[in-house]
Amino acid sequence: MRPRHPLFALALLFSATVHAQSNATLIGTLTDPSGGAIAAAKISAEPLPSGATIETISNAQGRFTLTLAPGRYRVSITHASFAHVEEEITLAGNESREWNVRMELEKLASTVIVTAEAEPTPATATTAPVTVLTRQEIIQRQEIWLAPLLSSAGGINLTRLGPLGGITTLFLDGGNSNFTKVLVDGTPVNQPGGDVDFSNFTLDNVEKIEIVHGASSALFGSDAMAGVVQIFTRRGTTRIPQLMLLGEGGSFGTGRGLAQLSGLAGAFDYSGSASYFDSSGQGANDRFRQSAFTGNFGWRFTDTDNVRLTLRNTTSDAGEPGQTLLEPPILDQHTGLHDFSANLGWDFTTGPSWHHQLSGAEDYVRQTIVTPFGNDLNRYNRAGFEEQSSYVFGPGGLSLGYQYEVENGAPNGPHVRRNNQAGYGELRFHFRRRWNFNFGARGEDNASFGTRGVFRGGLAVVLRYGHNFWGAMRLRLSGGQGIKEPTLVQSFEKDPCFPGNPRLKPEQSLTGNVGIEQLLASDRVRLSIDYFYNHYGDIVSFSFGPATPSCKGGTGTFFNTDAARAFGSHFSLEARPTHWLHFVGNYMYDDTRVLKAPNAFDPTLAPGQRLIRRPLHSANLIANANFRRMNWNLATYYVGRRTDSDFLGLGITSNPSYVRVDLATSYDWGHGFATIGRVENLFNRHYQDAIGYPALRLNFRAGMRYAWGGE
Repeated sequence: MRPRHPLFALALLFSATVHAQSNATLIGTLTDPSGGAIAAAKISAEPLPSGATIETISNAQGRFTLTLAPGRYRVSITHASFAHVEEEITLAGNESREWNVRMELEKLASTVIVTAEAEPTPATATTAPVTVLTRQEIIQRQEIWLAPLLSSAGGINLTRLGPLGGITTLFLDGGNSNFTKVLVDGTPVNQPGGDVDFSNFTLDNVEKIEIVHGASSALFGSDAMAGVVQIFTRRGTTRIPQLMLLGEGGSFGTGRGLAQLSGLAGAFDYSGSASYFDSSGQGANDRFRQSAFTGNFGWRFTDTDNVRLTLRNTTSDAGEPGQTLLEPPILDQHTGLHDFSANLGWDFTTGPSWHHQLSGAEDYVRQTIVTPFGNDLNRYNRAGFEEQSSYVFGPGGLSLGYQYEVENGAPNGPHVRRNNQAGYGELRFHFRRRWNFNFGARGEDNASFGTRGVFRGGLAVVLRYGHNFWGAMRLRLSGGQGIKEPTLVQSFEKDPCFPGNPRLKPEQSLTGNVGIEQLLASDRVRLSIDYFYNHYGDIVSFSFGPATPSCKGGTGTFFNTDAARAFGSHFSLEARPTHWLHFVGNYMYDDTRVLKAPNAFDPTLAPGQRLIRRPLHSANLIANANFRRMNWNLATYYVGRRTDSDFLGLGITSNPSYVRVDLATSYDWGHGFATIGRVENLFNRHYQDAIGYPALRLNFRAGMRYAWGGE
């Protein structure tokens, strides 16, 4: 082959030199809210209107460099733990532009915890035990309802009075069903001083769920006696709208339809869903119907200034046949439930160190109970305002907040109202990458019990770093106080024979947790064990009094008389042997005791007994295999023997243990179509979550899912 002419080589060299001289350079540094460097973030520059995208990765110091031809680009920065950043930049020839970005933590990422502290925190830095359930797990399990999904987390047990539509309540770490505060996008949805009925709570449009263990009243006020559960709804993230349609049917005449739309249009993001569910049930008067609408809408003024509105509306009607294992079914009783919650929030910064959050929230519950003896109508409303300001100073931060809430209710009687307010603060420090410390306190002024102060604190320490077989090891310690206001009935009941007691004190808790977490096999295996001790005091009970001429059926009112304790441990194992196989297992030991109960009306509620419907042992194991176009999910649940009562005078005081297996699968046909299927109670176990109320036998659903759009 003849050598090229020297003049030709010189021309190529000249062309390359001119081209290099005309290129532009975009450089910058990425930092987190505390000023720390963000490594391993992807920086992408997409030429506009079209062209090949150029990418790079930030280094350990958070620095990045992109060499680009002159022109206009859409530059985006992505990282699993931080909110997406995007900006259009025009570069001239030979220009060198510096673009330094302070990225905010992505609240919906599984690696970021929002509920454990006043400001979002990396999961590896939290001092309290936290469990995160993600949208991916919801899809893999083909789960419709929130309650069964929560039961797969360590430390949680659930009770449902019968099959679909029966009153469903949650017990966290041995606490009562009204000792856990439940939030939906920041809005409290507990009845004032009460619990949450999860019977109609669907997983439509849910992106992430956080479960925080331990008393959290220092941050969240009343009801956070044993912990907090917060549900976050999905946000639109794709410029091309994303549509999902789903239809399925199954045993017991079950049918379900769902439509969901999300997207991103400039500064506006949106995500909404609508669904309908109908089932005839497995027995007489077991029908359950439910419809739900959700919405999450945001407007971004800048990367650090945005407003967001979230809405959730659910209505349901459920037959209530009663304890059909012990007595004939009730054929003319049913319960209607209407839940609505909304939150409007403004999130913004003033300078590099100050972060502010303003929010207004409302929750409305309307419950109608139709019985052969008449109808009961219970209505509750909570509306509140909260302001929180946080100052970040290098290794830590300080948050101060104020909260005002108005509670209204008509629990089968006249309307009553309670106005509450509180101020709180939290201090956080991070030392030498290994040490994380937080301490918070709150002053709660409640119209029922007056003013009370509570605290919470914790410490997390990285004992060792590692990335091979022996990975990082972390120790955490936390403790706090919890309070719970009386219910509106307990404080304000107007019945002259059974009046409320306006002098009730708040119920109180003192909780402590010690845990250790170990990563293994290049972070493919995670082991954790937590020990907890919770003491509950001043628990409200009802005391009967003698009959009077005007109250021939007797008299009585409420008093702070009872006490209980719970201690035990959670053990969790998560393993990913290969990229297509994933295991999650949990075991819980929960030793509970009634300490004081002078007004116990049933032997199972007397001192020395285990707390009712809380098993000593429980466990679960979920295996997920995602191979090629098919996904298989096998979930096994064990619930040990529990203290319980028939409350009919039959003398039944124990509920046997059971094992339940659920199987879900899907097959992706391509072009957005997928076949879905789920079998619950695969081996048709006959069991009851509460004595006399039969759970669903073997049942299945199958259908199709269609997804279009997205990026």
